[in-house]
Amino acid sequence: MVFRGSTGGTGAKETGQFTPVGDWTPPACWYEPKWTPAEFSKEFQKQWDIPHASGVGEAYASSKDYYINGEPYKDFNKSETGKGMWWDAVRDKSREESGDPAAFACDTKTFWIENGETPTVENAVTPKILADLAYSRIKVPDTEVTLDPANTTKVNLPTWAWLDRAKFKDVSVTASLDVGGVNLQATTTAKPISLKLEPGTPDAEAYPSSGECTFNDDGSIGEPYAKGKADQTPPCGIRYLRSSDGGAFKLRATITWEVSWTGTGGAGGDLPNGTFGTEQNVTVQEIQAVNR
Repeated sequence: MVFRGSTGGTGAKETGQFTPVGDWTPPACWYEPKWTPAEFSKEFQKQWDIPHASGVGEAYASSKDYYINGEPYKDFNKSETGKGMWWDAVRDKSREESGDPAAFACDTKTFWIENGETPTVENAVTPKILADLAYSRIKVPDTEVTLDPANTTKVNLPTWAWLDRAKFKDVSVTASLDVGGVNLQATTTAKPISLKLEPGTPDAEAYPSSGECTFNDDGSIGEPYAKGKADQTPPCGIRYLRSSDGGAFKLRATITWEVSWTGTGGAGGDLPNGTFGTEQNVTVQEIQAVNR
């Protein structure tokens, strides 16, 4: 299986992996074609090249009957070489290493599929599964917003916030599998749709009041501050109601990404939205009164 696109590889500008909204997760395991008959023969011998232990002999005999002695397969189906492949479970590496039980849920024994046939076993690879796996590999830009005043602001002074439209564009990852008569692919695309600002203290007001700034028609969010706008309310921003007392508030900026996919045979649809956010320090100072 090959992944290409915004996967955060060497030299990539993408910095983070977003989190699905809700309790949806990509598959932790799936089935795909792995071995020709000759390859499976070698793999079988390697798997069973282990010291004798209680129960191993019986299990080995059962597997030998199943794959070698004609109950139902004979000699790893070598007579059918070129006509199909042996399929087996594949686990998501990171979830396997973390001990996620879902990574070990694909426990169907290695099975034979003729070229062109569609396996009936649950979680056999499909364009949708490829799309789900591509989802888990999408990397998106960090969400540090531009502020004016920058980094240090004053109590009750509206702080304008905006994002560079050149940085936040659609990102996508394509997953493809071309082996053993199976040629599938799916492209998962994430589109930025909104920015949420969380000021890091309840003593603040957001613009708009929901804290959700939507993308403009030109792909930007918010609006840069300019001279002559001092009396205007920013379309996206924050107003702090107290100082940060010599420290700084942690302003969190989170982008919501709308996700969809297309795949082999015209398949496609929507996937759960994803979110990715980062924090930046904002120092808030009192406005100093001048005694005359």
